[in-house]
Amino acid sequence: MVAVFTNVFTTAFRIIQVVLEAFLALGWLILNGAKAAMAGGIAAFATSAAAQRRVFAILRAFVPNFTLNKVLMKAYDNTGTAVVSRRVDVLDVLNRNDDFEVVYGTRMRKLTEGENFFLGMQPGWDYTRDTSAMRLAARMDDVPNIVLPRATERAGDIVKASGGKIDIVPALTLEVPWDMTATYFGAGGEREAMQEWTTDLFWYLFEDLPADPELDAKAMKFAGALRSYLDTLIQDRKANPTDAEDILNRCLALQSADTPGMSDLGIRNNMLGILIGAIPTISKACCLALDELLNRPDALATAHKAALAGDDALLAMHIWEALRFNPHNPVIYRRATRDAVVGRSTLRQRTIKKGQIVFAGTASAQFDRYDIPTPNQFRTDRPFEDYIIWGYGMHNCFGAAINAAVIPAILKPLLAQKNLRRAAGAAGQIDGGGTPHPQHFHVEFDT
Repeated sequence: MVAVFTNVFTTAFRIIQVVLEAFLALGWLILNGAKAAMAGGIAAFATSAAAQRRVFAILRAFVPNFTLNKVLMKAYDNTGTAVVSRRVDVLDVLNRNDDFEVVYGTRMRKLTEGENFFLGMQPGWDYTRDTSAMRLAARMDDVPNIVLPRATERAGDIVKASGGKIDIVPALTLEVPWDMTATYFGAGGEREAMQEWTTDLFWYLFEDLPADPELDAKAMKFAGALRSYLDTLIQDRKANPTDAEDILNRCLALQSADTPGMSDLGIRNNMLGILIGAIPTISKACCLALDELLNRPDALATAHKAALAGDDALLAMHIWEALRFNPHNPVIYRRATRDAVVGRSTLRQRTIKKGQIVFAGTASAQFDRYDIPTPNQFRTDRPFEDYIIWGYGMHNCFGAAINAAVIPAILKPLLAQKNLRRAAGAAGQIDGGGTPHPQHFHVEFDT
């Protein structure tokens, strides 16, 4: 009986907390939104992680699941919009592949001029064939044995040579993952071109909600260049074999063994897909995590101590917690393949109609007080399962293990520096240059 009363009290108290947080969030949005409007920065305010976090707090309290007939996503065909903000429902949507499909296939086929690649596939033979073959080429033990040592060396050398002043995007956060594509993927190409191609193609596939025609034209140009580069590379490598332990050589070895999906075209399309997913994701996550730590002196200080002590596990937890507050991707979207219910048998139950785009609020899920203890505190002792950084379920990021190793390796030599700080003025803020991805971010430290 005591346990029953305790549970009732705990549930009621949590509901009160959620509602109070929602009212506080509303007040924060009104006050800070007014300040931003008067300063002419309302667009930047509205898209900031802090503002989005408050919006999700309001949704979780009052309308955790809702649908609209209005089409907000223009890039992919749909009949309307749904938003899901409670953690249990977000994970439910991302697990129900038969009810909620990935939508990227149409644009992926435009990039390849033909076939889809596994990031945009539903469960089935093609998905199993391609992911299985690529996991044979990109082995789990490559991360500690090949990828991490190289990333650690490159990041350390870059920071050491910087002289205490560095624009981390071109010099570090794009450079190290590009180096990985060159030395481990075997498909780096010309550095600046590859960085630009992959960043804009990632934007086109995953972030172009309004279907910008100028971006479409640029993406088609870059996709053609990337296809041409990869086609030539594959033929050159077959004509001039090497002994390098890289993904391309392993794909060609699988081709020689008649592995399904490892035709020249299959190799090219899968290499194109993993290139697009690698460079911009790692760079943006590094910048956002560092940006958040620089906003939190206490967390920056403990991250600095962890970096100096070589406590890589604790350092990584600082980075994942920073990305919880400042995520590189606050939502994942899916499309309903049929009428489907979320939140069944609860007050938040809603039917999402066939064809509607579902915005699954992964950023919201990581702050859901019903499932995440003390969500508004910056903590480095959370179980990793609390985080939804690289997606969830079948379409969790293919390179999640690489990201988990390389991002801390990139940031560690910076965080180990004395008096790490932003550069003065606008240079010390992330500059996206009109894109969703950092282009410049200047920091300094004492030498």
